[in-house]
Amino acid sequence: MTHVVVAFDDNRLIGDLFGQFDQNLALIERRLGVEAVARGNQVAIKGTQDGCEQARLALEGLYHRLQQGHELHPGDVEGAIRMASAETGQLSLPTMEPRSKLAFAQISTKRKTVVARTPAQDAYIRAMDRADLVFGIGPAGTGKTFLAVAYAAALLERGEIDRIILSRPAVEAGERLGFLPGDMKEKVDPYLRPLYDALYEMMPGEKVERAILSGVIEVAPLAFMRGRTLSNAVVILDEAQNTTSMQMKMFLTRLGDNAKMIVTGDPSQIDLPRGMVSGLREALSVLEAVEGITRVRFTDKDVVRHELVARIVAAYDRATAQGEDGSGADAGHTTPPRRG
Repeated sequence: MTHVVVAFDDNRLIGDLFGQFDQNLALIERRLGVEAVARGNQVAIKGTQDGCEQARLALEGLYHRLQQGHELHPGDVEGAIRMASAETGQLSLPTMEPRSKLAFAQISTKRKTVVARTPAQDAYIRAMDRADLVFGIGPAGTGKTFLAVAYAAALLERGEIDRIILSRPAVEAGERLGFLPGDMKEKVDPYLRPLYDALYEMMPGEKVERAILSGVIEVAPLAFMRGRTLSNAVVILDEAQNTTSMQMKMFLTRLGDNAKMIVTGDPSQIDLPRGMVSGLREALSVLEAVEGITRVRFTDKDVVRHELVARIVAAYDRATAQGEDGSGADAGHTTPPRRG
């Protein structure tokens, strides 16, 4: 049994750090299997050596957030625990932050600051900083789409890019968007709703609307990318598992000067017609050894929605792996749809 005492200098932050009725400490106790008792500006932690160390790291990470002027929400506490519980001595590449100096990668705009809640999110944010082409791969609810849009909004606000381009294959409409009512934006909007939701969370609504009207934020159906060179922009391709091989190659070769591309998708949830190769699956294989491309893989352990979502994702993955879903799915298709 290990006994650790952690002290915090600023008494004004203690109430927010421990939470109402010490609820944050209680959550740390439950998740890490330790006993955490508050005494003034100190916390006495008892438990296994690993549990105590992880609890200390989680509390110090949360305290640092408060020092920076951020509020704490239950999801932030969960995130701090996940980060502190990272299984290896370092967080997932390309983070390279020693656990003894646990740091949370973050994305900031004037409206909101988003802080990584899992090691994979931490690696993803840092990858977007360092690489011009990033693949964020994994199940729904892991934040890969939201973080991509948040990162683009932050760069636009800082003036480091001139525009944001959002794209997503409209597989359900078979890319035959002419059959849908309205102008092109209205035809594509239903498929891009998650991207818009993230934009409105990071930027004031009126600013988003002005940027869309002026073309600073562009909604670009994948088919309309052909022949263009995309420069001074962040270009996001969401639901990329539903691109064809030709579409993916066309998209990736649009990359221009001072541009970043972020490709997100879940290779286990492909809605393409049976027998058609997923452009995302192919790209991950073909480009594996290409320098300058970073791949960050998320798992069910990175799901940051309701904790039940992570268990649902894991259950479907187990069923698929064991052939228990009864769907007769091949390597590119599974029957249960999963959105996010």
